[in-house]
Amino acid sequence: MNPSPRQLELIEEVRRMQTVTVEALAERFGVTLQTVRRDIRQLNDAGLLTRFHGGVRMPGSTTENIEYRKRQQLNAQAKQRIAHEVAARVPHGSSLLINIGTTTEAIARALLRHKGLRVITNNLNVAAILSDNANCEVIVAGGAVRAMDRGIIGEMTVDFISQFRVDIGLIGISGIESDGSLRDFDYREVKVARAILEHSREVWVAADHSKFNRPAMVEMARFDQIEMLFTDGAPPEPFPALLAHANVTLVNCNEEQA
Repeated sequence: MNPSPRQLELIEEVRRMQTVTVEALAERFGVTLQTVRRDIRQLNDAGLLTRFHGGVRMPGSTTENIEYRKRQQLNAQAKQRIAHEVAARVPHGSSLLINIGTTTEAIARALLRHKGLRVITNNLNVAAILSDNANCEVIVAGGAVRAMDRGIIGEMTVDFISQFRVDIGLIGISGIESDGSLRDFDYREVKVARAILEHSREVWVAADHSKFNRPAMVEMARFDQIEMLFTDGAPPEPFPALLAHANVTLVNCNEEQA
């Protein structure tokens, strides 16, 4: 799903209010109750909002991510813009560590014409995509395969990644909280991502706008541990100041700049 501009504003309003009635949303956006109910139904089906009788709230779980197939479709155009901007900055001949996520899979597709890449990944989808690039060497981490998204996790994966030192670590994440922490849902996945951070000369994070103020259980890193953040619009408050304080380069991949 690619939410419309009104739906994106609706999500931000619900995030700000935590819970809000259908009537209040209709008045806030100057539309009919039927229109709001249709938007809410679509956003609920995409896992972006949770309906309850007479109103809506943000999804409450900090322990469980949106189902993988829904994440593949969610904000697909934004992920493509982010992927394009990331790929444009990856030099030919680079070494990369790439983690689990639908955004990193989009980045892999955008790297198909790069030459001389050496990519180490714990994402079987990334490996399959980049194996179509004859000018790219793909190294797959060992470990246990997580069936729902073909991610490879576990202590064996951490040990494998710890052998390397690469130019760029490309990280996708599930949530960015207002304290500047980058977060995810599975502590085993987070341990692998931390290893990627530790063994990369630079760390680039790719996160679409829906990840801001999205809670998740496990802290992966903080802003001062990364060099660049790619997203598809101006981050809401208080993130601009937090990013500036941590000297993170923000790459705004919004539609006007694409």
